Amino acid sequence: MEREKFASRLGFILISAGCAIGIGNVWRFPYITGKYGGAAFVLIYLFFLLVLGMPIMVMEFAVGRASQKSAALSFDILEPKGTKWHWYKYGAMAGNYLLMMFYTTISGWMLFYFVKMATGQFVGLSPDEVGGVFGNMLSQPVPMAGFMILVVVLCFAICGMGVQGGVEKVTKSMMLLLLVLMLVLAVRSVLLPNSGAGLKFYLYPDFNKLRENGLSEAIFAAMGQAFFTLSLGIGAIAIFGSYIDKARSLTGEAICITVLDTCVALVSGLIIFPACFAFGIDASSGPSLIFITLPNVFNEMQGGRIWGSLFFVFMSFAAMSTVIAVFENIISFATDLTGCTRKKAVMVNLVVIILLSLPCILGFNVWSGFQPLGAGTGVLDLEDFFVSNNLLPLGSLVYLLFCTRKYGWGWDNFCKEADTGTGIKFPKFARFYVSYILPLIVLFIFVQGYLPFIKKLFGIA
Repeated sequence: MEREKFASRLGFILISAGCAIGIGNVWRFPYITGKYGGAAFVLIYLFFLLVLGMPIMVMEFAVGRASQKSAALSFDILEPKGTKWHWYKYGAMAGNYLLMMFYTTISGWMLFYFVKMATGQFVGLSPDEVGGVFGNMLSQPVPMAGFMILVVVLCFAICGMGVQGGVEKVTKSMMLLLLVLMLVLAVRSVLLPNSGAGLKFYLYPDFNKLRENGLSEAIFAAMGQAFFTLSLGIGAIAIFGSYIDKARSLTGEAICITVLDTCVALVSGLIIFPACFAFGIDASSGPSLIFITLPNVFNEMQGGRIWGSLFFVFMSFAAMSTVIAVFENIISFATDLTGCTRKKAVMVNLVVIILLSLPCILGFNVWSGFQPLGAGTGVLDLEDFFVSNNLLPLGSLVYLLFCTRKYGWGWDNFCKEADTGTGIKFPKFARFYVSYILPLIVLFIFVQGYLPFIKKLFGIA
């Protein structure tokens, strides 16, 4: 059966960007930017996005387009005879399922907050009471499960409509609306009285402030954010390579997607920092920034109920665009491996994902005594650790080695596929860098992710 293709280049770019654009852009990026001193951190982040994320994205796309399969079979098709690259299919599949085991829950939080904001349930609450809403939500497994199930059913329903009729059509509309919402919210935030200090903090590089917060720590945070924001290493990006034709070179397409992903992250900062500074609220308040700090900002703002509702619609779209993209990959695993219909793959995986998502929800309440990574951690932290600290870096290393080594697919085959079509070609001078230096950087990121546990094990401060 011939593989379904995207109807348009715009659809491919927006959907691939939708996979990369998620909670990492609009939640994690602003709060770590706040933590490490604003604009100076942003410059370091942009540098690492270019030298880390871009080459691996091109490689994932090339493997997907050349094989015309998901990660479940792409290595089987492209690997030299007798090699074992196809073993990684299990790592890629595990990465997609593990990511959805907690991402669906966080996506449900966004919908929950949209409902709360739209129905005026934050109006008149004190800052402490606003903080209590988040804690109260986490303590109740049934409502949380309800919103998680709503996200799973909605996103699988869209995937069930096919690549063009569902995934492309809906995600394209969702992404365009997301971009419009962002611009409206950013303009509103910038025009607030006393927002200038927030703009200066965000847009004016102050390297002294960066040093105050720890330069080496900031560099690693920028490296990690640039690496993880694009969802590389588990085949979530490669699948969209299998849905496009050979009319355009892949480096040019990867640049478009990375620019779009970066613009969303940067504009998120334009929404958050001017608003925080306008109302004298700490912009480095960590993960609580979205669920505690910003609802307080909207409470202070004229028309805050409307602006807050729009913000959480935007957050929901950002989260669900990633869920749809990963669900499409999971469905493709099933159809590629078993030959089953798309409908059957949707129905089976809908039940599987709901069941797999329940431990994350229970980890905040019924199973709160389970603290796998130390005091204050839970099931979500464990699942995130497996994905972010293990499968993403190790999977990216697999793609790097597969595309640059002669005992893999090889540099020549990779370049031929990446450069097919009109547009920017993959730079040949980068061969030594992507073959030898970039794998070491990825390994460094992997090891760095384990350092806190190593230090704790040996009692190192």
